[in-house]
Amino acid sequence: MHTRPLVEMESIRVEYPGGVAVDGVDLRLFPGEVHALMGENGAGKSTIVKALTGAVRMQSGTIRIDGEELKTGSTADSLAAGIVPVYQDRFLSPTLSIAENVMLGSEVKGHFGINWRATRTRAVEALGELGLDLDPYALPSSLPPATQQLVSIARAMVGRPRVVALDEPTSSLDAQEVSLLFSVIERLRARGVAILFISHFLEQVYAISDRMTVLRDGRREGEYLTRSIDRADLISKMIGSDITSLQALGSQRQEHRHEPTGKAVLRAEDLGKRGALGSTNLELFSGEIVGLAGLRGSGRSELADLISGVERPDAGKIWIDERLAHLTDPRAGLTHRIARSGEHLSDDGLIGEMTVAENITLALQAMRGWTHPLSSREAAELVDSYIEAFRIKTPSARTPVRELSGGTQQKVLLARWMATRPRVLVLDEPTSGIDISAKTDIQQRIAALATSGVSIVFISSELAEIVRLSDRIVVLKDREKIGEVANGPGLTVDTIVEMIAADE
Repeated sequence: MHTRPLVEMESIRVEYPGGVAVDGVDLRLFPGEVHALMGENGAGKSTIVKALTGAVRMQSGTIRIDGEELKTGSTADSLAAGIVPVYQDRFLSPTLSIAENVMLGSEVKGHFGINWRATRTRAVEALGELGLDLDPYALPSSLPPATQQLVSIARAMVGRPRVVALDEPTSSLDAQEVSLLFSVIERLRARGVAILFISHFLEQVYAISDRMTVLRDGRREGEYLTRSIDRADLISKMIGSDITSLQALGSQRQEHRHEPTGKAVLRAEDLGKRGALGSTNLELFSGEIVGLAGLRGSGRSELADLISGVERPDAGKIWIDERLAHLTDPRAGLTHRIARSGEHLSDDGLIGEMTVAENITLALQAMRGWTHPLSSREAAELVDSYIEAFRIKTPSARTPVRELSGGTQQKVLLARWMATRPRVLVLDEPTSGIDISAKTDIQQRIAALATSGVSIVFISSELAEIVRLSDRIVVLKDREKIGEVANGPGLTVDTIVEMIAADE
């Protein structure tokens, strides 16, 4: 273990127009160590990464590399010092090829400019180190989100960095991809690279990190060796309270499971789409939460798309209230009061430049048609009611949604779809990449919606979350439904894992 830090950040203060983001934060990164930066959304984690990488201007504080002050005023200065970020939002250029994205800023030079053949060869090698066999000429839009994230990481590895800052690198990766990423991190650690790691997945933090710094409300709470702090203590330091509310929610729902009664609100029979989902049956009753469990790529999102009109099936039928429905597009889904919230906020239509109010009313206005606009009074009353009901933390309804934390943005998205007064709400990874406090709040909102009579289809890669919230769980594998189980006190995550593993 090294005794001298490679990076020392002291008394870092960063201010934004809305206030102070971090104040007096110290951080040490040692060579060959993975250092986890922990805290809720809004605690200042991403701001520290941006300060380290020159993406934001510090009002005060110093950064030293090997004991020498880094005079950073730009990302170029930090890159020259060997500091490379990988941000949560991937930041791939949609107009550049995969090879061009990987090698951006590190292109191989020839006698007459860039040697594109050598550049593409080096890109393929970098991708190969992550186990990726991709067409270097293809555009990032042709890749699923998880693979786009790995392409971003490959770009960071090209320049032989001394410091790598990974901001939520696993938020869209499945278990196999996480394992692959961790093997890359291990190789970097063996080379003496200092790694700053941000993740809301506690098990991953404990699996890969050596040391951690906890931030709360923009201030440093403390630095700890990972092996010396248990999970409950860490969570309480992050949020200033314990996690009994989340545990209580799970116990309450398992002990008082909603029993299906009456006719199904939605029934799918032999529903399928070539290359996306095999023949699948599904029933959903009023006030019920049905969880879709399975590995990424198992068909969960594809089933959600088909029952909400996002994709058209080429086999099977859907009945709404015992009447045959033709869900040819999302608007048809909304007509039948089926709302679909996708896996990624930006892909799902959350528009960062628009205000909280505009985002909340967007789907309702689209459903009504632009020839029947909401009046200013109607919109204001609607928005205010959902800001209060969902406890949306925002300076005002006129605040651009991009200025809100990830958890708050998810609440805005939930409010948008609830404004359409859906009977069926399809939620794909609604708590992905958000902190424990926001996750607890959103799960409580979802449970309350079910209690009010909304039927919910719930997708999460965290099986504990599926077990905690669902009344019934549909298990998928290899784009096929392989089983279904009612929830109850005896059901555990292991039950679901065994179902997935046993169906060979």
